[in-house]
Amino acid sequence: MNVQNVQSNGHEHEFEAAYGLPEPLPKGESILWQGAPDFFDMAVRVFHMKKVAVYFVVLMVVRGSFLYSLDADALTVLAGVLLVLGLGLMAMVALGILAWLTARTTAYTLTDQRVVMRIGIVLTLTFNLPLKRIETAGLLLTGKGFGDIPLALSGGDRIGWLNLWPHARPWRLAKPEPMLRCIADAQLFAATLQKAWMHATGKASTSLHSPVDAQDANWQLATSK
Repeated sequence: MNVQNVQSNGHEHEFEAAYGLPEPLPKGESILWQGAPDFFDMAVRVFHMKKVAVYFVVLMVVRGSFLYSLDADALTVLAGVLLVLGLGLMAMVALGILAWLTARTTAYTLTDQRVVMRIGIVLTLTFNLPLKRIETAGLLLTGKGFGDIPLALSGGDRIGWLNLWPHARPWRLAKPEPMLRCIADAQLFAATLQKAWMHATGKASTSLHSPVDAQDANWQLATSK
């Protein structure tokens, strides 16, 4: 669902006015930061490639043990294990391609007035999120400088969860929160966002910190009061 001040525009990348932007910025507005998800971090954390690999390794062991318990010959056991291995490799390749396409087709832009998210593999959408309509932002550091930045919109502003996925905060279905995923130097970006938000709104924010609980704790840009 599109709402006022949260806009969605379909477009092809070659028709972008600039990288990640569907139209030229208004006079006086400037870009503070641009980036995209890291492919490897997205493959591991968003598409869970390591977990899938472990799952198929366990299946291989179980399959091999089961066939061995039936007194199957070595070739039969090997064939059964290789079958599971082939299925696992197919799944890993599919997830890797999906992660690569997601990272390749995504562009995040922070200006001194808004956050712009260009997302989508088949249907490309651009969401403009004015800083004045962002109520809170979170910072989840995940290691090696990477992190996620969920953005909670104020008032009745809402974007459909399916329109955002995988750029949506997990378990926020009633009121989906756009989330910048797998950003390098996430803490530096969060500090830049914090300063831009304070300048755009004229409000003070609480101090920057990394949440202990990835699901509930937020770095608060502003309170809902």
